[in-house]
Amino acid sequence: MLQADFDYRPAGEPGAPTLSVSVHADRPYIRDAMREDIEAAGFFLKEAGSAASLLHEPDRPLSDVILLDCPRIDARDMAALARLDQRIARSGTRLIVSTGMETLDAVFGSFGETDTQILVDPTRSDRVIALGQLLAKMPGMRVRELAEEERMAILRMTEQINQIARKLEGLGCEDFSDGKSSKSVFSFGLSEDSGNCEGDRLVRATRPSLPDPRLVRQIIRHRQLRARFFDGDLFADPAWDILLDLTAARAEHNRVSVTSLCIASGVPPTTALRWISQMTEAELLKRLEDETDRRRAFIVLTERAADAMARYFQEVGKEAVQFV
Repeated sequence: MLQADFDYRPAGEPGAPTLSVSVHADRPYIRDAMREDIEAAGFFLKEAGSAASLLHEPDRPLSDVILLDCPRIDARDMAALARLDQRIARSGTRLIVSTGMETLDAVFGSFGETDTQILVDPTRSDRVIALGQLLAKMPGMRVRELAEEERMAILRMTEQINQIARKLEGLGCEDFSDGKSSKSVFSFGLSEDSGNCEGDRLVRATRPSLPDPRLVRQIIRHRQLRARFFDGDLFADPAWDILLDLTAARAEHNRVSVTSLCIASGVPPTTALRWISQMTEAELLKRLEDETDRRRAFIVLTERAADAMARYFQEVGKEAVQFV
């Protein structure tokens, strides 16, 4: 079992933050595993109960951190998750939810107001990593160390996302050595002397068309073909695979569910969700609610990301299929 060390003193010591954690799962062995991991990390376990006790008792007090297991949900559970999302948004509680691929879209669509972490068929290490990431964002709680391999994986993921974001930002804003600015190829909807770039508000004045989706799908197929002959992890590049899949879908006027995007990423679903979360924070992706069913949501490219992909394919042209 992974161990995690956190920069805090046990509850009760002078100056120590008081952090309560509860676990809710209908499967006893999952509930026991989550409880053991919480206690191994040294945190105060406030409660270990069923998922129903959290979902269907709206007056139940919320802990600071909640681990919830939802392998299967029905319409009543989805409504309860949406209410829980609203309660969490008001209370500041942090939530980690585990589910399965068959219910991922339903669970994802239930959380639109909070940055709830969703894990898909997680291992115990996945839960510890999720807990570490969550606590790192909480005031007064700084994660010192996770298992070295997992810590480095998170750092690499974050750095790669930052690099992509910086490159896209570079496509949107031009720097000039003489300190003078000229009209950008983007139309920002701002005054010419503002010099600011603001995510989805960037709209190219002469934006090229998106590539033929058949070309993008051919590139995706070529990339997937390598997994037949080599270990898939050897060429794993989830950020690029996600961008390719969403580019093709946008050109086809199709919407992509989070489950479909996890599959397209070529990495385990929980890892894919981390990438999607990071890329959303970097303003490469955004969540789009289903207007006909508020319980569903999709993932799409932001305008800046769509513009960058269009410009990329315009630059490489039909030779793009060679760069798989």
